[in-house]
Amino acid sequence: MISISEAAQAHFVKLLADQPEGTNIRVFVISPGTPQAECGVSYCPPDAVEADDIEIEFNGFNAMVDEKSAPFLEEASIDLTTDQLGSQLTLKAPNAKMRKVDDDAPLRDRIEYMIQSEINPQLASHGGHIMLVELTDDGVAVLQFGGGCNGCSMVDVTLKDGIEKQMLERFAGELTAVKDATDHQHGEHSFQ
Repeated sequence: MISISEAAQAHFVKLLADQPEGTNIRVFVISPGTPQAECGVSYCPPDAVEADDIEIEFNGFNAMVDEKSAPFLEEASIDLTTDQLGSQLTLKAPNAKMRKVDDDAPLRDRIEYMIQSEINPQLASHGGHIMLVELTDDGVAVLQFGGGCNGCSMVDVTLKDGIEKQMLERFAGELTAVKDATDHQHGEHSFQ
């Protein structure tokens, strides 16, 4: 479920040495399965362990995961990166905003998952996002752009060369086209 690099494990062991005996870490997701999902790591003293917690053993400590967060932490990873400014823990959880779907799930669910886990994180750097408005019977995905994408002069390039290309490749034989339902009026909401 969660992989923790050797460097991060060693870091946690050092941090936990200063905590009361029996303290482990807790990995969690706040608002799992929503666009506002946020992941975190905290200390987990023995009296904070819940009956339905999932316990994952690592070198010198255990990680506790609450039952509600568990499916959203599939493929999550924790690493310790070091640069000139020092060390920093990084937690990546690609499925935090939307639970991973099976390869045989309905096409709409697989498209939604791709949007939430791959496309929207790319658009977020410009304050943008997309959502699936409709999936027609003839395999056309109709998207709505929002945030910084709405009114952006590059939206056609983003749609045709980026999103459409990725989606048609991923869902070849199932998806026939990707269209934009957004009325792109320039305004103060637009990313410049």
